[in-house]
Amino acid sequence: MVADAGAVVALANLTVSYRRHPALHHISGSFAPGSLTAVVGPNGSGKSTLLKSIVGLLPAAPGALRVALAPERIAYLPQIADIDRSFPIDVRDCVLLGCWGECGAWGGAGRARLARVDAALKAVGLEGFERRGVGSLSTGQLQRVMFARLLVQDAALILLDEPFNAVDARTTAALLALVRRWHGEQRTVIAVLHDDSLVRAHFPQTLLLARELVGWGATADVLTDANLRRARAMAEAWDEAAGLCAIDAPAPLQAAQGRAIDRHGAQAASNPASAHSARKTPA
Repeated sequence: MVADAGAVVALANLTVSYRRHPALHHISGSFAPGSLTAVVGPNGSGKSTLLKSIVGLLPAAPGALRVALAPERIAYLPQIADIDRSFPIDVRDCVLLGCWGECGAWGGAGRARLARVDAALKAVGLEGFERRGVGSLSTGQLQRVMFARLLVQDAALILLDEPFNAVDARTTAALLALVRRWHGEQRTVIAVLHDDSLVRAHFPQTLLLARELVGWGATADVLTDANLRRARAMAEAWDEAAGLCAIDAPAPLQAAQGRAIDRHGAQAASNPASAHSARKTPA
């Protein structure tokens, strides 16, 4: 897939390594404005690494990654296991942190912002939970809180890492309805998922990874038996003791319209009290 200069996110020969061993290897392509894309692949295939690279939590070589949005227009939800539930914050204040990009540390909440928080909690079915501590919530309830915060943040690019993992079918259906709503509003949504049947039913675009690019395009064209077999075979052939990767020079990439993202500016949701950290705070 060739990178598009008008894309929200464009990748040109993107390679991301841990201690110089590649977690993602020479990925090129782009996410169009308003697209709804599932990122799938075997465990360890680089799915979460891709999201962390886009949001700026992992470094990318110059020219290999362009994001055409200001940091405050990007929302990132990490895996639920990475969220520190011991932090002493209640549901309402946690959702209110979705306003961080517009008001900062010293801006007041105000009636309008509090009304947005209340509307978001109603949208995820958590009316009456405003003063509950996040540590008292079930996994499904906490994920609803995180989605309410995304609603308040009102971002144009939404990155979701395993958003339906460890939640029940009712919660999954409710959160999928919000994803469809964002897609209808022409927001760009990129979600790491592991349930192929859910992807086929709800995500029109799919990116299949096995550290390298296996397929990227319409879901029906990507999630073929042949591609899935190839991804599994590639995963079985991974050699964690292989030699270091010689990263090729990135291919030329025209700058996407708008400002390139500050690599560390996008809001993350790992700590319920922090819109900027993607590391789990020790208990």
